[in-house]
Amino acid sequence: MQNTFNVQGMTCGHCERTVTNAVKALDANAKVQIDRAQGKVVVESVQPANSIAAAIAAEGYQVQ
Repeated sequence: MQNTFNVQGMTCGHCERTVTNAVKALDANAKVQIDRAQGKVVVESVQPANSIAAAIAAEGYQVQ
């Protein structure tokens, strides 16, 4: 299942890795595409969207 999240606060490559690692901690096989300039994170995963959003938010980012 593919979900798109609006994520505020990503400013660098480290932020992208942090978000990617948060998603991969839930689902090691997840595919994560990040467009930092647009604040978009597209995740293809078997995990529910609310779990993915919570994992990203736990790293300190605002997720919509």
